[in-house]
Amino acid sequence: MQKSLQFLDYVVFLVYFAIVAGYGIYIYQKKKRKTTDSKDFFLAEGSLTWWAIGASLIASNISAEQFIGMAGSGFNIGLAISTYEWMAAATLIIVAVFFLPIYLKNKIYTMPQFLLRRYNQTVSTIMAVFWLLLYVVVNLTSILYLGALAINTISGIDFNVCMILLAVFAVFITLGGMKVIGYTDVIQVFFLILGGLATTYLALNLVSEHFGETGVLRGFHLMTEHAGDHFHMILDRKDPHYLDLPGLSILVGGMWIVNLNYWGCNQYITQRALGADLKTARSGLLFAGFLKLLMPLIVVIPGIAAYVLHSRGLFQAEMVKGGELNPDNAYPVLMNLLPIGMKGLAFAALTAAVVASLAGKANSISTIFTLDIYKEHFAKTADEKHVVRVGKIVVVIAMILAIIISPFLGIDKKGGFQFIQEYTGFVSPGIFAMFLLGFFWKRTTSGAALFAMIGGFALSIILKFLPGWMDLSGLSSIGFSVPAPSGVYEIPFLDRMGIVFVVCVIGMILISLVAPAKKKVAGMEIVDESKGLEVDASMFKTSMPFAITAILICGILVALYTIFW
Repeated sequence: MQKSLQFLDYVVFLVYFAIVAGYGIYIYQKKKRKTTDSKDFFLAEGSLTWWAIGASLIASNISAEQFIGMAGSGFNIGLAISTYEWMAAATLIIVAVFFLPIYLKNKIYTMPQFLLRRYNQTVSTIMAVFWLLLYVVVNLTSILYLGALAINTISGIDFNVCMILLAVFAVFITLGGMKVIGYTDVIQVFFLILGGLATTYLALNLVSEHFGETGVLRGFHLMTEHAGDHFHMILDRKDPHYLDLPGLSILVGGMWIVNLNYWGCNQYITQRALGADLKTARSGLLFAGFLKLLMPLIVVIPGIAAYVLHSRGLFQAEMVKGGELNPDNAYPVLMNLLPIGMKGLAFAALTAAVVASLAGKANSISTIFTLDIYKEHFAKTADEKHVVRVGKIVVVIAMILAIIISPFLGIDKKGGFQFIQEYTGFVSPGIFAMFLLGFFWKRTTSGAALFAMIGGFALSIILKFLPGWMDLSGLSSIGFSVPAPSGVYEIPFLDRMGIVFVVCVIGMILISLVAPAKKKVAGMEIVDESKGLEVDASMFKTSMPFAITAILICGILVALYTIFW
């Protein structure tokens, strides 16, 4: 198996690089102003179209943890891992209808700004620091590390060189501001989908050829025949992967918290839509929802194909790392089988996914630090030019920190996708509870928000390690735990998030009722801090085309879950 790129592969990749770089420069020159202000740099205010917003959302979301991690989960678990992608499509509709109008009506540009307006400076600053640490230490670092690891496996280029080149490429795009990121992401998504479909086509053809037949549709049918257990969306409690995807919790439990927090309360994602008008932003989210329906075909099906082929005796050595079977090798193994030229296209797709995610994450890190920490606390009188310059410096510093930190995290030992889900899952329930009640219950107080933020994190830690301290076997009878190899019982990850979220909501309600919102002085007027946002039912009305498209997406989801239940 060829583990290096050939001349034609490099030509294809350089064409991709030239198109992205050239288009980025074109957009920058076309849309730049004589003086770039902070809203233009961080949000591309008013300049992104619906298709640019939708493509940018997907490009920022899909990275090496999906290509490598979800393909590995497809190999190991099966189609059930697709729930992260398909449930996201439904989540995007909810965010478009209920969350976006609140942000845009109240001119919210960053998540800490929302917390400042809704609660107070303390809540906003603590969460700004929290998000910065999470984005730099977990997200940016893991994306860079996994991306470099995948490219090193496929191309044979030195790992450290891969990491540096990815960082430089991402910085180059990020320094152009959100407008360059948004529009170059359209090109990135094109390569991502085209290259991803090429790998899927190869994988399905390999399956059919292995059984002496031809055609991708026949290959898919053969996969369902020979790996039927890999085509169930709802896992039984006895399934060895139940801890990762605990049955109906993916439909009525913690999976909603994962997705709603990620797509609705995450600077990294919502930033794409915050500079647009409501109609454009909503259309962009619907477009992203359709693309999410397609993602399992690109990132999960190849992993299942690799499982079928491996179970029939292929790739025995290639799937082993450190003497053990490593499912995360599934996607690189398939990519290495692509013909010359096509491998360059798939390589470009993977690089596009990594670079787009790095650029989007770096821009969000820069936005939060510059607008919510630096300008708010250290340079309130700074002019726009100075603020943008600081933002660009932060981009470079964040990327350097990611390069330095990544080798020490042991991401590859846990698996990139699970690494990110686990560590963000410690804070997601509390953050989402804080946002949800902040949106829709005016009486929610700052003290309640602090409880959700700090108490939610503490409770997540306790529930993570509690099974090691006591016997929780009684929970197994009601589905909240399953026996681990050691005999210790562990609460499934998504169930743990659901429990923490419910506790946070109940705690916030009680705290708010016992200690009503404090008063604060705004000029000569005494203002109730609970009325810091404008929210009314008329904001949530949608157009007929939006409603029809949303119903179509939901109908497709119902059909998919019915077919693969």
